[in-house]
Amino acid sequence: MSTMTRDIAIVGAGIAGLAAGRVLQDAGHRVQVFDKSRSTGGRLCTRRGEDWQADHGAQCWTEAGAAALWQPRLITLGGDGQHTLNPAVQRYVGAPRMGAPAKLLGTGLTVHTQSTINCLQRLNGLWQLQSAEHGLLPTGFDAVLLAQPAAQAATLLATTQSPLAALAQSVTMRGCWTLMLRFSKPVAVDFDAAFINKGALGWMARDSHKPGRSGQETWVAQATAGWSEAHIEATAEDALALLLPEFSGWTGAVPDQTSAHRWRYADCEQPATLGCIWSSDEQVGLCGDWLNGGRMEGAWLSGRQLGLEVLGR
Repeated sequence: MSTMTRDIAIVGAGIAGLAAGRVLQDAGHRVQVFDKSRSTGGRLCTRRGEDWQADHGAQCWTEAGAAALWQPRLITLGGDGQHTLNPAVQRYVGAPRMGAPAKLLGTGLTVHTQSTINCLQRLNGLWQLQSAEHGLLPTGFDAVLLAQPAAQAATLLATTQSPLAALAQSVTMRGCWTLMLRFSKPVAVDFDAAFINKGALGWMARDSHKPGRSGQETWVAQATAGWSEAHIEATAEDALALLLPEFSGWTGAVPDQTSAHRWRYADCEQPATLGCIWSSDEQVGLCGDWLNGGRMEGAWLSGRQLGLEVLGR
């Protein structure tokens, strides 16, 4: 294991990329993280407005870490299906907002937001990165780690002719339409969250019930992967028009304000169980939930594992 300080680039400031960066920087390496978004956390995110907030990405996870235990009245709707309740499962959410774990992991890391890395090239033993916003970056890197959805990683790896591109291309990613619904008074149902086994919606939750939340009554509803993929190119207005009647059908409630968000790469059809991938020959690594079971805690473990593999541990 080399003790030489190295410059390492990480593309993606979600939970996997930040976990890898934390391991490597704590070991003494110089780490820079790049992300196309305006903030860190990826799908660990919260949309905020005047007196309301909604977790419109990941809803919860089953391992604690900078998080609070969430104990909703959880039910299933729509009869038998893929969703059943396991009373032993404990669910956690970031508090006071979903991005709290990402913020903790990112403390002290050099993170460049609004930096869309669109090309990689190897020159004189170093990786050169190019961003859509800033062109060719001045720093050369000893290693580059891609903490992105498989489809995005495949596109970027294609610019390098890396054999890892084929692996990323083999993964089928799926989208998800998410509704954020605000109410002037509490929705009169006897549950706070529900898995749904029938229709276009797969999940709904009283988001304002989560620990640390404040403000008006807010619900999040997420469409199934099948419905989302079939309507992946729909406008937000059309998605709302089609999904709102389903929410109201289950709850009897009509929201005062609505918005919708499309996650083009929300999950994958068959998540891998590789944990992560590290090519010491290329000095390229891959991490993310799609490589480690598909869940948010899997993303954290994947990034941490990749950081340790880069260190040779």
